[in-house]
Amino acid sequence: MACRSIAFAMAALLFSLTTTHADDSAIINRWYSALMVADRTELADLLADGVRIKLDDLGVVQSKQEFIASIDEWQGAVAGAEIRHRIEKSEGGVTTVIACYDFPSNDMLIQETFAVADNRITASSQASIAETCDDY
Repeated sequence: MACRSIAFAMAALLFSLTTTHADDSAIINRWYSALMVADRTELADLLADGVRIKLDDLGVVQSKQEFIASIDEWQGAVAGAEIRHRIEKSEGGVTTVIACYDFPSNDMLIQETFAVADNRITASSQASIAETCDDY
């Protein structure tokens, strides 16, 4: 009987870890879809109130309010662009993504890391990997 209880507990734990990964993946997919069209409402909904967004290449850390305020500028930059992304790793509420930002005049390969809790992005960091997406 004890073995059955342990097996059930392990199965429940594995299911919850799989569900968490699936939920984080859905959050990440929503993030890139909203980013592509500069959807302020969706982006604000995805970000936790105390989120910190770190742009390593620029040496900038933005709050939720600062990030949302920068969307007007981003909207012009993203016009005609494409963003492709793939999840490299996801564990313990942290997801690492490789993203190709393919703008009309250039492209760049970026590594982004997202901490997710309660279906919200609680932290994000972004750093360039390459000046082209050739390795994507």
